[in-house]
Amino acid sequence: MENIFENKYVLLTPGPLTTSRGVREALLKDMCTWDDDYNNLTQNIRNRLVNIVTDNKEKYTSVLLQGSGSYVVEGVISSAIGENDKLLILSNGAYGDRMIDIAKAHRINMDILRFKETEPINLEIIEDKILSDKNITHIAVVHLETTTGILNNLDGICNLSKKYNKTIIVDAMSSMGGIPINIEKLNIDFLISSSNKCIQGIPGFGFVICDREALKKCKGQARTLSLDIYDQWQAMEKDNGKWRFTSPTHVVRAFSKALDELEEEGVCNRNKRYTQNQKILVNGLKEIGIEALIDEENQSPIITTFIPPLNEDFSFKKFYSKLKENGFVIYPGKLTELETFRIGNIGEVYREDIERLLKAIEKAI
Repeated sequence: MENIFENKYVLLTPGPLTTSRGVREALLKDMCTWDDDYNNLTQNIRNRLVNIVTDNKEKYTSVLLQGSGSYVVEGVISSAIGENDKLLILSNGAYGDRMIDIAKAHRINMDILRFKETEPINLEIIEDKILSDKNITHIAVVHLETTTGILNNLDGICNLSKKYNKTIIVDAMSSMGGIPINIEKLNIDFLISSSNKCIQGIPGFGFVICDREALKKCKGQARTLSLDIYDQWQAMEKDNGKWRFTSPTHVVRAFSKALDELEEEGVCNRNKRYTQNQKILVNGLKEIGIEALIDEENQSPIITTFIPPLNEDFSFKKFYSKLKENGFVIYPGKLTELETFRIGNIGEVYREDIERLLKAIEKAI
């Protein structure tokens, strides 16, 4: 009989990712959404999420929302931007472009600064734009753009936001929990992530950690019912963790276990593990003629994009299948103009996994 607790292969993706046995076992208990035990668990998670990025619980709070990370991004954008506001979206990849699509869908007043997918966001261009358009009230940016694995200059972007008194929305989907972030130091108003990324839970809900005063301004502004982050926050505050609509109870239990494991390892140590994974991977592939797309200075430790070997016989589909047969699942590229593939370094993945992967790749090429 197949062991349901053992994985057939290692997921080397930006999420969903390979989880621990403890996280998977946490899924086995049923809970009621109205029960105090479950609502207390929700409150506990909300408090612990704030703890990851700040000690100031008076200033910051968190809101959980059903759905994927993109649901929460849409919840924030559609709730935080008022009719008289203007949003500036910074994009150098598919997930910045997704924020643009969200703003268009809700007919939000916005402007866009697009940068090359292979280059970090340029601070001088942002500042020039802010100075030339006094109507801009909000800025939205992806911290780690998993289109390529590039890490944008969050410190610099947040400093500009603070300097010119703009509300800033940060998609930290693939960085929170794996890269240290101090929300208060950076003066971030809305920091968004999800259950199945660097905290190493499973898909099912996302969350936003936000400045309470910025969140209060969202009252009555939401353009949707289900994605209204203010109303969700009010329900959780007044009813001790009660979600407005049916929540993914099993996913929430698994996430609580994932938080236990993150707290035991520590964000800085997890970052070191991911960084070691990534460096071993890049150096190993370089030795067999496969180069990383992004330069080391701007590369994140979370996911890396690689340029396939100059070989007419190379087929990603065949390459993928061979690796899967050997116990590894990787990601296709997401660039619009260049054939690439991506390999994630996060989840329950360790040095020995990457070393085994390198041997499998050498045989598969």
